[in-house]
Amino acid sequence: MSFTYKEAGVDIKEAASLVGDIGGLRKRTEWKHSLMQSFGLFAASFDLSKWKEPVIVTGCDGVGTKLELLLKHDQLEIAGKDLVGMNVNDILTTGGDPVMFLDYVGVSKIDKAQITRVITGMVDHLESCGCILAGGETAEMPGVVPEDVLELSGFCIGVAEKPNLVDPTRIGAGDLMIGFPSGGFHANGWSLVRRILEAHPDLVTDEELHELLAPTRLYHSEVAALRGAGADIRAMAHITGGGLPENLERLLGTKGADIQIPEWTTGAIPKVLDHVETQEAVNTFNMGFGWIVIVPAADREKALEVAGAQIVGQVTSETGVRVMVSGG
Repeated sequence: MSFTYKEAGVDIKEAASLVGDIGGLRKRTEWKHSLMQSFGLFAASFDLSKWKEPVIVTGCDGVGTKLELLLKHDQLEIAGKDLVGMNVNDILTTGGDPVMFLDYVGVSKIDKAQITRVITGMVDHLESCGCILAGGETAEMPGVVPEDVLELSGFCIGVAEKPNLVDPTRIGAGDLMIGFPSGGFHANGWSLVRRILEAHPDLVTDEELHELLAPTRLYHSEVAALRGAGADIRAMAHITGGGLPENLERLLGTKGADIQIPEWTTGAIPKVLDHVETQEAVNTFNMGFGWIVIVPAADREKALEVAGAQIVGQVTSETGVRVMVSGG
């Protein structure tokens, strides 16, 4: 008796057809940068010759347990946007320009419509920031990946001129923390959010839940505007798992910060936060600020020229990040 790969659960022709479908979508991502060779080879090539002193910056991340709710509520495009946002924002913190993105999708069986919707979300975000969808991997793994599960990972490559790399060692006491709003919980803290929603199934309406699932914002426009305004960017933080304290402590070394933020009142978010102690929320969620930039006090007005910017704190010589929530 002979066996076939398709009978074992893997359809090579369907996978190859999916790659062809993706090729049409990904063309939208090459308006700012282009691959050196054709898309679809075994590896992607990118020409660095236009940079004088190029430094490569890389990162990888996923969507986390938010993915379970995105799948359950058919928000596949948001899953793709979250995947890009989590990776591209990390690259931006270095001062680098995100140039190439690759994805990994693991499934039990290829569903072209489902995967195409996820990649459409990726392309929407990648197109907006001029980062190329350079390639990726769709792994069909029957018996390993459950039928109702989609595994997602993203990988981003950025380039910076060596003198333009952000150097957090320049941070000094008195520097200002400039905050930019998040679009919601983004893609962090969802294990806690899911537990609260499971314990209180009538806490939010379907419409409110869809609002809570809003995708991770990209902050490339804010970074470009700060540079355009001539602000001296001493450090940038993407506020993800660990909230404001942990993500800022990575940058501050022996210094600290005093931060004061308003109570987070967006949409149904207060309904969720009512079930979490304030300090726990601060240590878990972004608390309404997905991006923090540190600039010298002398650049206060330059920074505040940028849409959405607000002063949320100041660097201190005392170690530790202290966050005060107004009304919290």
